[in-house]
Parts: sequence; structure tokens; C-alpha cells
Amino acid sequence: MDTVTVPTLLGPFSLIIRDRGIIAAGFTDAPATLLTELPEPVRQRPLRTRVNPDPYASAVRAYFDGDLTALDDLPVTQSGSGFRLAAWREMRRVEPGTTVSYLQLAQRAGRTGAARAAGASCAYNLVPLIVPCHRVRRTDGTLGGYYYGLDVKRWLLAHESRALPALAPPPTARPRAVPLGQGGRNR
Repeated sequence: MDTVTVPTLLGPFSLIIRDRGIIAAGFTDAPATLLTELPEPVRQRPLRTRVNPDPYASAVRAYFDGDLTALDDLPVTQSGSGFRLAAWREMRRVEPGTTVSYLQLAQRAGRTGAARAAGASCAYNLVPLIVPCHRVRRTDGTLGGYYYGLDVKRWLLAHESRALPALAPPPTARPRAVPLGQGGRNR
């Protein structure tokens, strides 16, 4: 498995890539930490730093430079239930600068009324930013959760709506502590 780490305004962003696409990503300078969320056989495979990090590194840089569709064509491979796969596919269809509610995401993924299942799909998304779970909010309009913190989610949404204050420094992305046994990355 290959790794790529790209400096961003929110801190280092790492990706783990296999032949068919990105299998994990996150705001960290230690890609090995992303392995803990992957299935057991996969997490035992060795990591190597990718010699030629493109198209991945250039797409991440372009996104933070303002090309909000730069991540759209990066291939992603996640395993999950049929509904989760559908929810992740629908997250990628949410336009930058817009959001959908968990209920709307559930409807788009084919399970009307399954807002909690849609929320769980966000929580178990191992490829944040590329599969933009930050564009999903609660039905009441509030942000909900985000593994790297609500300040990061707010910044990403402001970046995508081009509403960043000129002098506001971006927050540093740090994963939120989740007690053992509760799982999920974006709760």
C-alpha cells in the first residue's frame, strides 16, 4: 500500500492508496494511524511512501487552493453494506458549497427515513474530504459531528462557499477522542 502526505492549511493530510483507489485518508502526518480503522487483513500490509504522489497530492493541493472539484475524480475504495456504499456515493454528489441533511442523504441513498443510518455512514467514512461527509448536517440545520472537530468542518464549509474571513487563520485538524468500543470517525 502506498501513502501520500500533503501539507494543507489545516495541517498534514495523508492518504493510503491501493491499486484501485484511496482506502483511508485523514488529517495526520502519520499515515500508519489510519490503518487502525481498516479491516484486519489490510492493516497488516506494509506501507511505503509513494515516489510519485500524483494525481493525489496535486488534487489535494488544488482543492485547498480553491479548485473545489479537484477531488471529485480521485478513485476511492471502501467496503461496507449496500446502504453505506450508496450513502458514500451520494456524499460525493453533494456539490461544494452546499449541504444535505442526514435525512436527505438517506433518501438519496434509497432508504427514506433512515437518517440515523446515514449518520452512521458519515461516522464510518474512512476517506473524509474526498468522500465529503463534512457536507452532511443534522436535519435541524446544525452541523452535527466531525471526527476532526467542528471548527474544521466549519472551515471546510466556509472554504467551499468561499466565505472565509480574509484574516481568519484555519484551525488545526485534530481527531476527536472516541472511547473504545464506540467506533466511528465522524461522530
